[in-house]
Amino acid sequence: MKLADIRIDYTLKSLDISDVDQNPIQQFNRWFKEALHAKVLEANAMNLSTLGKDGFPSSRIVLLKGVDEGFVFFTNYESGKGKELMENPKVALTFFWPELERQVRIVGTVAKVSTGESDEYFFSRPFSSQVGAWVSPQSQVIPDRAFLEAREAKYSEELGPETIKRPPHWGGYRVSPIALEFWQGRPSRLHDRILYTLESDNSWTIKRIAP
Repeated sequence: MKLADIRIDYTLKSLDISDVDQNPIQQFNRWFKEALHAKVLEANAMNLSTLGKDGFPSSRIVLLKGVDEGFVFFTNYESGKGKELMENPKVALTFFWPELERQVRIVGTVAKVSTGESDEYFFSRPFSSQVGAWVSPQSQVIPDRAFLEAREAKYSEELGPETIKRPPHWGGYRVSPIALEFWQGRPSRLHDRILYTLESDNSWTIKRIAP
């Protein structure tokens, strides 16, 4: 089959302004619950796009770990993304839930969460993942796999479940949205797209935009 011939006609659901919550965070929570109910594979996986100082965008998949007034994820502050977020705290997030023929796009600003929030999540992780946060010099060039395995052995021996601490270079970010788009696949590529935009008075405008 040719790449140009690969296509799916979306027919499951529809979306109208009358269907959505006035608050986009509540609308996201509604869709996220439906994604979990539909057993979407890693429903909390999201594409995080940042911008480097060279002007080129950079994207990778990270995991959503909290939703409150924003969208929370955790990573190494000294990683490539961490350095880009320090230089330019503006990001885009994308969720794609093919089982429901849905996509959510989010644009916003990012800031570190509190040390308390980072500690709470860090100590909720399995011990092996806690050790992993110490082991990996994320995004740096390393000689081989053996380098990581040696560091893992070293830290596993030195650290214990009762004594391990959160690395100072590891923690959370919160994305505060200024725009969210809810996309529902429809037949003939005439998809439903509902866009929320944050206004200066912190209210949200809701509009339908063309596919």
